[in-house]
Formats: sequence, structure tokens, C-alpha cells
Amino acid sequence: MSDISALFLWLYNISSFCIRIGMLCYVPLKHEPPTAVAWLLAINIWPWGGLILYSLIGSTGLPRERLRRRSKLLSELGSVLHDLRVHVLSEVNNPALKEDQTRISYMAYKMVDMNPVAGNTVELLSDFEEYLDRLCHDIDNAERYVNLLYYIFAYDDLTKKLFDSLERAAKRGVKCHLLVDSVGSKKFLRRHAYLLRGSGIKVVEVLPIRLLRRTTFTARYDIRNHRKIAVIDGQVAYTGSHNIIEPSYNRKARGRLWRDLSVRLTGPVVIQLLAVFYEDWYVETHEEIPFNELLYFLPHLKTGGSAVLQTVPSGPSMQLQNYQRLVVSALLSAKKTATITTPYFIPDSQTMHAIETARIMDVDVNLVVPERADKAIVGGVARAYFTPLLNMGVNIYLYKGDILHAKTVTIDDRLAFLGTSNFDIRSFALDFEVDLIFYSESEVSHVLETQEMYIANSRILHRSDWEKRPAVEHVVYGITKLFSPLF
Repeated sequence: MSDISALFLWLYNISSFCIRIGMLCYVPLKHEPPTAVAWLLAINIWPWGGLILYSLIGSTGLPRERLRRRSKLLSELGSVLHDLRVHVLSEVNNPALKEDQTRISYMAYKMVDMNPVAGNTVELLSDFEEYLDRLCHDIDNAERYVNLLYYIFAYDDLTKKLFDSLERAAKRGVKCHLLVDSVGSKKFLRRHAYLLRGSGIKVVEVLPIRLLRRTTFTARYDIRNHRKIAVIDGQVAYTGSHNIIEPSYNRKARGRLWRDLSVRLTGPVVIQLLAVFYEDWYVETHEEIPFNELLYFLPHLKTGGSAVLQTVPSGPSMQLQNYQRLVVSALLSAKKTATITTPYFIPDSQTMHAIETARIMDVDVNLVVPERADKAIVGGVARAYFTPLLNMGVNIYLYKGDILHAKTVTIDDRLAFLGTSNFDIRSFALDFEVDLIFYSESEVSHVLETQEMYIANSRILHRSDWEKRPAVEHVVYGITKLFSPLF
């Protein structure tokens, strides 16, 4: 070995040792123990590679400027929402709930400052073309504004009709605002955003990627805005798991289709979703919020529905992992049945303990996931949890054929969650999400019926079949489980 090679090896070993020691002192101060252990394991195996990876995606914190803008907006929005609750929505605000529902609703209110509201109508939409047709119809009837926020927004043979509806609305003088995630809508921003901008539609890139990990306004590249919200004139809103892209996602999973579930809403809950949209719009653009738009249609707000709903936004800018806290609390309160449908299942330790506690109390817990995930690594990590789940007595259903993308949780026949959050650590802690809590019996039953349809199109995973998998899979799933907090 030459002197130069020996020197290089000596420097590499010394630097690797310093990285291990330095990160051992630093990482545990920034993360919960499971996440810290996973990072330290990666850094110990490959110090330089682990350090570079951690510098790119290790921090969940957001830049001060983004947090400052959010704080400023929330102080302004908070006073407006308070006035809405007290003076405009007093008849539908804080409806009567059952005792066990009140606990969840109060917990959500304390975290997001949005009460449950009555007087809403809810229409479940699963078919993408039906979802798109309803959205286009509402945009064609818009009078003042159309506000859209989507993780994936694409131009294709199916979504072209939405582009046409937006262009027609803009020509009528309707203000059209579109927020799209920088990563999820990368192709649209590069190739097709000009089509809408040329018609006078304002298109804004959310959480833009920069070469450097952090600027005064950007953070780690994999913190994404995963929300899907459409609000038209403050009268109609949509949210759920549908992105604006044809259901095969450009044959991403060899032609298999994404099976989604979203809702079309009218009533006071629309104003809550509008507030979530405005928060994201203001943080990205720093434009003053047109509060007159928020207030204009309120005297004519439709409140004839029977649904009681509550909006729960979540994301890394918030103090707590809102959705995770609510789901854990709901699981611990379950008496008979809890059913979860999700494309990605990577729970944290608290959520696994809540599932285990529910099983100890003889609650039937059902988990419905795709038989074949669209992301091999994430699917493998999910399967690392199958053995402990089966040992608990959880019923695992593998959805056959297509990609089940609906994100729902039901607790007995009294609570339902539906929105954009997957049942994984990423949605709990990293991504900006928005979910609805359903409290009224009719709407909860509709979600339960949809979940039963998913189960009917699934095969149950038996412990005996799971134990027959090759020995190498045991090892692979065991290793991937160690790194699951990083996914």
C-alpha cells in the first residue's frame, strides 16, 4: 500500500470515528428513541453515507421564515374563525355528541382550533371519473373563486376536462388559484403549468426543492404537502385520497388502478377546509388573505345537512402529530371493532401499542392493505409488521388486483376518519395532511360499508401461510423493520 493510500485510509477511519461519536451526541437530542436508533444504526454501518443522508432528510424542522408566516396567518385566521364560530356558525357549532365522541372532538379542537360542526352534507366518491365530473360541474358553476390544492396534478386524457373547466372559469372572471406540490406535480410544473397560467390562473409550487437542503424558506426535500383540497365559492369542497391524475398513474404499477375514496361536502365544514387552503397559500405566496372571500357567501351558507364533521389538518409545522394522536386515542377507546384501510402501513411504537391494547380488550382489529404495493421498499417495510400483528390476532386483508389508496379508519359504529393521511410515520410526522372526523351515524355507516366492499375484494392472510414464506424474507423484513422510522 502506498503512503498516499495509507494516509487516505487513516483519515477516513479517523473521520468515520468522529462522525459516529459526534452523531451519537447529536441525533438523540433531535428525535424520538426509535428514530434516533435507526439513524445511528445507519450512520454506524456507513458513517459518511449516513451523515450525507441525514443532512438531506434527517431534520423534520421547518425554516423560521415559514414558521413565522404560519404563526402570523393563524393569528389573523384565528380571529376570523372565532367570529365565524360565535356569530355566524353558532347554530351548528359544537353539536351534541355522545360521551366517547366528545373526548375525541375536544382533543382535536385543542390541537387545531376547529370545532365539530353540524349542518353538512357528505357524498362519498370512489370512481375517479365521477369525482372529476362532479368537480368540473361545480367549477363550471363558480361565481367568485376556485381554490385547489393537490399533491399530484397532471395533464392527461382524463384530466383535460378539468383544465378546460378552469380555463372557462377564468374567462368568466372567476379567481382561480392552484397549489401543487413540487415533487408530486413535478411533470405538470415543467410541461403543462403554462397552459393554466396563460389563461390567468395562478399556479403556485408548494415546498419547492432547492439544491441546498435548507434556505430561509425550504427544508428537507422529502417533507411534502400531501393534501388534496378543492373549495368553490365557499359553498362546496372536496377532500380525500384522489389526486388529479388518471387512475393508473401513467401505468406506474404495470397498469393496476388506484382505488381512492374522497368526499364532496357542503355546509360549515367547507369553511374549515378553506382556512386550511388559505394557510398553505399564504405561507407559499405571502399574499394577503382576501377575508372578504371567506365571508362573502356565509349569509347564504347551506346548513341543511345532517352530518357532523370536524377538520383536522396536520404537518411538521404543528406542535403535535395531530392525526396520530387522534387515531391512537380512538383505538384505545374502541369497544367492538376497528378497521383501517391504507396503502402504506408503517406504524410507530405508540400506534402498535394502541392496536395491541385494543386486541387485549377483545376488539376486532381489521387492516386492509394492497396485496402488492406500488413501492417495493415501503411494501416490504409494511410486511415487517405482519408477524407481530398476526400474533396479536389482527385480521390482515390483502386487497387483490389494484392499489387500494383509500385512507380510512372506523371505530365501532360511532367514529370514522377519512382524508389524505396514510397509516405511516411519514403521514404522521413529515407530510402536510388533512383529514375529516365523521361523528354522525349515517356517514359513519357509509364509510363502514365502503370498507366492507374493500374486505370483500381481499383475501385474508392466514398465519400458517405467512409462516411458509422463504427464510430470506424473514431476514429482509427483520432488517427493514429496524429502519422503518426513516420511511
